[in-house]
Amino acid sequence: MKMHLNLATRDLDASVAFYSTLLGASPAKRLDDYALFITEQPGLELALDLDKDANAAPGQHFGIVVDTPDAVDAQILRLTAAGYATDIEREETCCYANQTKVWASDPEGRRWETYFVHEDTEERDQDDMSCCRTDAAESSATCCA
Repeated sequence: MKMHLNLATRDLDASVAFYSTLLGASPAKRLDDYALFITEQPGLELALDLDKDANAAPGQHFGIVVDTPDAVDAQILRLTAAGYATDIEREETCCYANQTKVWASDPEGRRWETYFVHEDTEERDQDDMSCCRTDAAESSATCCA
């Protein structure tokens, strides 16, 4: 089973570059106005459509669950080597789980987290952490809202 997502983008080249890095894969199909990624890990078909009026909805985010903290570290290396800004959280409590994760944003501003769950917790979020927040929306955007 695979999940299919279709996302609109104003800059297809920049989006293809971002998702190639995030997914560690090249598009299976690439045209002037369309790209399709097909991956097994994660099980995903991601279609990107060129749309000059594309605008990501505020407050949403997407995630990739990985099997080890080392996989998060590998994602950090891939994203930073490609020049993408990242937010890193190590063993922080967010959404009733202790997690290690890295955040990056696509060209439209969609936030993506790659994360590993160390253990479930009884508390929702730590008070002193940046769980699912961006600097611009530090006080208002959380992943669990």
